[in-house]
Amino acid sequence: MHPDIHLVTKLQSLDTRIDELQKEISALPRHVAQIEKALESHSRHLEANHAALAANHNERKKLEGDIQSVQQKTSKLRDQMNGAKTNEQYKAFQNEIAHFEKEVRKHEDRILDLMGEAEPLDANVKKAEAALATEKKQVEAEKKAVHDRTERDSAELAQLQSERKQAAGQLPPSTLQQYERQRKRGHGIGVAEVVDGRCSACHIVLRPQLFEDVKHGDKLIQCESCGRVIYHNPPVSFEGDVALPQPAS
Repeated sequence: MHPDIHLVTKLQSLDTRIDELQKEISALPRHVAQIEKALESHSRHLEANHAALAANHNERKKLEGDIQSVQQKTSKLRDQMNGAKTNEQYKAFQNEIAHFEKEVRKHEDRILDLMGEAEPLDANVKKAEAALATEKKQVEAEKKAVHDRTERDSAELAQLQSERKQAAGQLPPSTLQQYERQRKRGHGIGVAEVVDGRCSACHIVLRPQLFEDVKHGDKLIQCESCGRVIYHNPPVSFEGDVALPQPAS
């Protein structure tokens, strides 16, 4: 095999892993942003539930105050009714008292409705508070894991980039340029193994003579279809390497 192939394949392996790490490092902040956005949405939902529960409570409190005020008016009217001098005055007091009593019943009915609405609201608030507390812990743990992962990835990336620089420096400039050019064109893949007479990158069958040249390995050869540097790893034979035990005579 041509000596540059070993360096080119090593470079390809390093570049593949470097690309993976760079994509992961880039994706991790987006992941954090997504879980924080979900947490913020759930927090707003809980705030809305709190607001609805508070509004329910405030309306009930206002209605209770209104009832108390109406009852005081009714009590005064009853006192005044006892001093009525004519039937017309007496009936007028009765009608006004009946109006106030009707208003009280209306307020009491509304309070009962609000109490019925408050029960599920209160249950939802408690459930959401518990879920949000759990989610906050999970988000913090996830953020720490992302931070730790980013640090590990960054350390590995720096090491691989150093190794890549060293490997690239050992290649002839023309070979390195050829690899880089094909890697850019080939979506990150600049070198490919020939398997069963096919380029493993574009899967095109090589011409017999080209395949023979690749197997011979005395020069760098490009795939005639995709342009990638191609090489061949002959299958390893283990025949004769292990002495089989002889049957006992």
